Amino acid sequence: MTATPSPPAAPSPCLPPQAAPPIDGRRLVSLPLEPGLTCLRGLSPRRLRFEVEYGRERGTCANSYLFDAGTTASGEPVPALLVHPPGATFTTPFLDCLGRLLDPAAPLDVVVGVVNPNRVLLLRRLARRWPGLRLIASNAGALVVQDLWDRQAPASGDADDDAPGLPLPPIEVIRGEHTREMGHGLRLRLIPAPTPRWPGGLIAFEETSGLLMSSKFFSAHVCVESFAEPTRHDTEADRRFFHDCLMAPMARQVEMVLDRIETLPIRTIAPAHGPAVDQSWRSLVADYRRWGRRQEQATASVALLYASAYGNTAAIADALARGLTGSGVRVESLNCEFAGPDQVLQAIRSCDGLLIGSPTLGGHAPTPIVSALGTVLAEGDRTRPVGVFGSFGWSGEAIDLLAGKLRDGGFHLAFDPIRVRFSPDAAMFARLEEQGAAMARLVLGRSGRIRRSASGGGVKESRSLPAQRALGRVVGSLCVLTVRRGSGSGALEGAQLVSWVSQAGFHPPAISLSVGQDLPLAETLPVGETFALNMLQAGSENRLAKPFLRPIPPAPAAMADLAPKAGPQGQPLLADALAWLEARVSQRVACGDHWLLVAEVLSGGVLDADGTTAVPQRRSGVPL
Repeated sequence: MTATPSPPAAPSPCLPPQAAPPIDGRRLVSLPLEPGLTCLRGLSPRRLRFEVEYGRERGTCANSYLFDAGTTASGEPVPALLVHPPGATFTTPFLDCLGRLLDPAAPLDVVVGVVNPNRVLLLRRLARRWPGLRLIASNAGALVVQDLWDRQAPASGDADDDAPGLPLPPIEVIRGEHTREMGHGLRLRLIPAPTPRWPGGLIAFEETSGLLMSSKFFSAHVCVESFAEPTRHDTEADRRFFHDCLMAPMARQVEMVLDRIETLPIRTIAPAHGPAVDQSWRSLVADYRRWGRRQEQATASVALLYASAYGNTAAIADALARGLTGSGVRVESLNCEFAGPDQVLQAIRSCDGLLIGSPTLGGHAPTPIVSALGTVLAEGDRTRPVGVFGSFGWSGEAIDLLAGKLRDGGFHLAFDPIRVRFSPDAAMFARLEEQGAAMARLVLGRSGRIRRSASGGGVKESRSLPAQRALGRVVGSLCVLTVRRGSGSGALEGAQLVSWVSQAGFHPPAISLSVGQDLPLAETLPVGETFALNMLQAGSENRLAKPFLRPIPPAPAAMADLAPKAGPQGQPLLADALAWLEARVSQRVACGDHWLLVAEVLSGGVLDADGTTAVPQRRSGVPL
């Protein structure tokens, strides 16, 4: 037994001789980790879905773990066991590979740590191919599987899928932590890790090798073949992006999971998406805590109450939450199907704003949402803004019910109800994130909690100190930093006003700039990332800088009003700027409450040869 799981010299492509080319680049490789344990990794170089967590457009990989059948130390036979099967996107390559590794007549146990419609579709295909299939899930996960099983049945006559009447396999329900002996001397511990987004969450820990199969925790949507990343910095921005999209709204529940994880003798963290971390995994856990604390320290909060039958309403909630958390508002996310009445009541009473979302099932809202609505009407503060959202297939009566009852109850709707038929597309996800940011501005503005210096009055008193007055005389160019990732309608755009900018080198040409650590763009500029710096012209800075002067960064739509064009490196350039540079981050250093970035200049141009650079003048070197 080796000390830590390690990748093979070359990943084994799980393709038969003369196999058809992978669909849209999707394929599967097998990565032997230990005798009797293999990672089956689905690879997609392209963005698979429109959900916000795929926004960096670096493809993805889906990691599953297959324990071979064998006998325990006492001689008892144990069947093969699959941990964290992928979603239906990888159905064809996954079933082809698994079929070559495991006889369809053999029994197969499947640990289901994440349950959603996409996952249940693949489970149905597994059940058709392996009649001896048995599912292992938490109590909440078992309930969701039972609810979705027949809903995900294909239309009658679909020859490429299972029959609509396919029976649900037996489910072993895990209540509390559970340990089982596996073949080849391996020992697997299953640990419940429920969150509002994944109420049936299970993580798995192989005790002899110290391998933590962490499911969605610590994931990153990147397409890489190697089992583990070479250094922690390679995917830092991707893991942070995934965290901010999905984990930040559940910061308190995530913190509880981290508390349990840190007690385990971990050697390697292997998430559901992205490469494993076998070096400095403790720093990754520390990062998760630090990222979550930023949410816990937010001075204003929005309660996000929802239920989701097919995952579409949950995806809407994710996008709204992304806009809220990115603007400095804490989100208390509650899946009403699994949250207790006391949790819902506490969230409603303590929030500064409220969002409630529902699917429409048979012309009605689910019972848990109706119950939560009753609590809002009975206990909610009518002076606080509320919003309604939901998905539907035909008419969307549940959305109308929520909006109507809230209006009749004296609540003010912060925006028109959001109605999405079936699942959101890329444009809708962008609008949802913008709506979340707009809700944040409303909540923060009403509560007087727009971000200011945490030092309060003490900072203002120190402005008279000679050193602070002298520091204020250090000036830099006033610029708009812009970032674009990906291409086409799914591109992620962001912008931030910066003025601590200076040339940093001749050979190669380089610049330095400082970005506040509490700003959303700060964590999306790791080493190797490209951005544009748009230098503003004296006399025009007020007009161009205005969208970015608010304490809360603008929503992505603000970029459209400035008519950006793509530069040679694909970054957004402002047509009315004085000059522009495209640069790649080469160094990144934490400097108190700011990140100091050094970037190599890749391209640039002057748009007005007669203009002069806007330079902001300050009287003090402390924040206003």
